[in-house]
Amino acid sequence: MNLSEFLPSGIELSYLVAAGLFIVGLKKLGSPASARQGNLVAAIGMLVAIVATLLNQGVLNYQMILVAILLGSAIGAVMAQRVEMTAMPQMVGLLNGFGGAASALVAIGEYWRYMQQAEIPLSETVTIILSVLIGGITFTGSMLAFVKLQGLITGQPITFGFQQPFNISLLIAFLVGSGLLIAHPHSSTIFLGLTTISLVLGVLFVLPIGGADTPVVISLLNSFSGLAASAAGFVLNNNMLIISGALVGSSGIILTQIMCKAMNRSLSNVLFSAFGSAKKFEEAAGEGSQDRTLHTIDAEEGAMMLGYARSVVIVPGYGMAVAQAQHAVRELADQLERLGVDVKYAIHPVAGRMPGHMNVLLAEANVPYPQLYDMDDINPEFDRVNVALVIGANDVVNPAARTNQSSPIYGMPILEVDRAQHTIVIKRSMNTGFSGVENELFYKDKTMMLFGGAKDVVASLVTAVKELN
Repeated sequence: MNLSEFLPSGIELSYLVAAGLFIVGLKKLGSPASARQGNLVAAIGMLVAIVATLLNQGVLNYQMILVAILLGSAIGAVMAQRVEMTAMPQMVGLLNGFGGAASALVAIGEYWRYMQQAEIPLSETVTIILSVLIGGITFTGSMLAFVKLQGLITGQPITFGFQQPFNISLLIAFLVGSGLLIAHPHSSTIFLGLTTISLVLGVLFVLPIGGADTPVVISLLNSFSGLAASAAGFVLNNNMLIISGALVGSSGIILTQIMCKAMNRSLSNVLFSAFGSAKKFEEAAGEGSQDRTLHTIDAEEGAMMLGYARSVVIVPGYGMAVAQAQHAVRELADQLERLGVDVKYAIHPVAGRMPGHMNVLLAEANVPYPQLYDMDDINPEFDRVNVALVIGANDVVNPAARTNQSSPIYGMPILEVDRAQHTIVIKRSMNTGFSGVENELFYKDKTMMLFGGAKDVVASLVTAVKELN
């Protein structure tokens, strides 16, 4: 058998090996302890897939591909070195958008190629339409999510009159246009119109999403990027692209469902309720804060409570991420452990601005994986915890989600820090969280408020705890 006869079967066999490596990598990504190894396994799988594709005789210009690989690798290396861990949500959104754009461009390129032929097969027309739709929505939606996360525009939901009817009208227009393109596949005007509608739909899809719902929409857009890649695989008749895209799409959907469950909300409510809008914020912020007493402490008093405790559970939140206080938190935990304190970290599924945001930040600070506990694992232990230290978290520790049936967040699973013997809350101010609901935890008799920026306050706690040694 010569090389030309072996290549087709060899390429498909390589794709099978790559698919197996992807699946193993995804499995390992399910645990923080094996996540890095899983990432490496999946990367090797992608390398195998790329090499196999480059050996395909259908590749016409290796020089341009090499230039693109070198350029993309250089940009990726610079981004990996310069992007702060606190900016990872923005980076994930950006990469999702690039994936969607790549899929849409593949579809556009294939359509242009078919335009030169007398006939365009129906199956190709349909797959091109789907790839343009999903890729276009993913691209502009992810770019808007990036802009929101970067603070270039407001993170609150942006709505306008008749927004939903307008969105539905655009979807209907896309369906009608798709039918017309199937009937007249050589009409570049119709195809351009469909491409434009898909891009507009992406913007309108993310526009009404508020800041705290960003983890869900990022996860969903990640799923979309996988579906777009899978659609591009059908356009190119590439099995590897179909498989890898399907894996990304399915895992993104599963993660999205997990995030929605963690907030006790449906996906439709996240996408269409404009939760956290300014109006709701103002209405909720004015409720029930009169004649309630706060108990405040300073760093020295906080250090005494922490240093003489037997067990401490640290609850990180978005405030810790903004202040980039993860390294100071790790130093505080180290000092407490030197005093014989048992230190654990409680991680809520939607704490931060993307799935796993707190895990990523704490991993950057080299916090041992065994100290990280999921909500379901740590909640039964809070009754035996001496001090719960809440750093920049708000809605995810609000007891109203458990006790107040009239609260907008009622039913949302929370970290039950109010059950601890004492709770210290580090916050810059008494501002409400994203939901606009005042946190009942702050007014509990066992709660002590420690006001200030997370990084400065934790550094002060570290200094005070050291003096206890």
